[in-house]
Order: sequence, then C-alpha cells, then structure tokens
Amino acid sequence: MIDESLARMSDTFFTITVVVYSLAVVAFCAELAFGRPARSRQLVGAGAPVEGSSAADPAAEPSRARRLGAVGMLLTGLGALAHAASMVTRGMAADRLPWGNMYEFSTVVVLVAVLSYLALAVRAPELRHIGVFVMGPVVVALALIRMVLYVEAGPLVAALRSWWLAVHVSTATLGFGIFFVSGIVSLLYLVRSRRDERAASGAVTAPSLLDRLPSAAVLDRTAHRTAVFGFPIWTFAVIAGAIWAESAWGRFWGWDPKETWAFIAWVVYAAYLHARTTSGWRGRPSAWINVVGLAVMVFNLLYVNFVSTGLHSYGGV
Repeated sequence: MIDESLARMSDTFFTITVVVYSLAVVAFCAELAFGRPARSRQLVGAGAPVEGSSAADPAAEPSRARRLGAVGMLLTGLGALAHAASMVTRGMAADRLPWGNMYEFSTVVVLVAVLSYLALAVRAPELRHIGVFVMGPVVVALALIRMVLYVEAGPLVAALRSWWLAVHVSTATLGFGIFFVSGIVSLLYLVRSRRDERAASGAVTAPSLLDRLPSAAVLDRTAHRTAVFGFPIWTFAVIAGAIWAESAWGRFWGWDPKETWAFIAWVVYAAYLHARTTSGWRGRPSAWINVVGLAVMVFNLLYVNFVSTGLHSYGGV
C-alpha cells in the first residue's frame, strides 16, 4: 500500500533540492567571479604576507568571495538534506528501500556525489572552488532525472524483493557517486594542467576563471584518492551482484549487458589506478583513463538500460 501523502512530500523535497542546488551554483559562480586567481595567491604567499594571510589560506581571498563560497557550501549542505529527505520519504511511502528503479537509483547516485564533494571541501577548503563544476552537472542531472526517469512510487517487482538489494545496489550507488566526482576532478585537472603549461610557455597571459581553481597537483591528487576510495566499493558491488545472480538466476555470471559493462568499468578504473603508479602514464594520460571510466559508468547507466535488453531490465537498474 502506497502512502500518497509521503510520495507527494518526496516529490516536493525533490523540487526543493533542485532549487537549492541551483542557488548554490549561482553562489559558487559568484565566488569565482570575485575570487583571486590561485597563482596570485601563491605569489602573495611567496613574498611578503598580505594582511597576515598565507597563499593556501582561504582568508587570503577577498572577503566577498569568501562569503559567497560559504553561502554556496551552506546551500549545498541544505540541498543535500532536502535531497536525502526526498529519498527517505519515498522509501517510507513505498515501505521499501528507495533505489528500486532507474529514477531512484540515479537520484541516490547524485546524492552520493554531492556528499562526496562536501566531504572533500570540508577536508580541504581549497577544493570548494570546484563547487560550480560539480554542482552544475548535479543540477542538470537531477533535472533530466525528473523529466525522463520519473515514475510514481510503487512496490518492488518480485525479482528485486531480496535483502541483496540493500547490499548490491547500495554499494553500486556509492561507487558510482564517488567515481562521478573523481571523473569531474580529473577533467578539471586536464584543463588546469593544460592552461598552466601554456602559461609557462608564455602562450597565455590574460587572467581566467580557470586560474581560481586549485592547482593541477591538488586536482590530480584529489581525483586519484577519490578513485582509490571508490574502487573497492565498486569491486564489492560487482562481487555482490554475481552472488545475487547465482541466487536468483542460478549462475554467477552470464555476460548480461549490465554485468558486462560493470566489469568493463572495473577494468578501466583498475587500469587508472595502475597507470598512476607507472612511469610515463602519470599525469594527463592517467587522468584521461579516469575520464573514460566516468564515460563508461554513464554509458552503463543510460544506454544499457534504455537501448539494450537483459536480465536487469525489469528494475531499470
């Protein structure tokens, strides 16, 4: 029996989430507009301190930019609360875990991505400056999820009524959400490192918003550490899926499209982590592998579900 009032409340929270996240994007954009380029902060730190601030200290930025960044972080946190409330109330409405179809799965993946960004920004305040590049895609993703994937709250299909749903799908959403942030950070690293290289050669002299991003080294290190955290989670999700497949279908692996692309994603991320330790593949080459990994994850979520058919089609996940 579906609780319609809770289902409507979930939809309302979803709308609030998109609005609040959108405001956070505006605040992060304004922070970049009023902030001081990272290279300028480094030059200040290398010479005489300005107003007692160091280059790595966020206080070295103009006060207006600091306030806007703080507002962006606050709005992101409030949006995450509304986001979580949307999924909790949907689960309560249907009396089940709220990731039993494509709409719910995708929404939870985005929530994990937002929480991953918040954790990074709290741990390393300089990463707050990537907020617009994370939250912008988050807003777009949620809008598309609402327009294309939305379904009314309802009971699970019989094939998904298993405690393995809590194990396999939960870890899959965690892994995907973490890789989402890692891939975006690698993209930013590629852009930032290219600009730094051109600036060093004298090809670029005009200031740019890209100069206000964290350094290329920080971005590369963040993407790597995030992928390291997500890789064992995704590994467990693949293994748990195989165990559930044996219980449900009588075989551990059948090269179903979803299984195949989940394994391909695992191979790509394993290659990325290996490349990071291999001479000649560090830096931009390995970052491109991480970006390919994100593309494979998105392909597995969208194309495999919408175009191909397989044993996972009944759940949309």
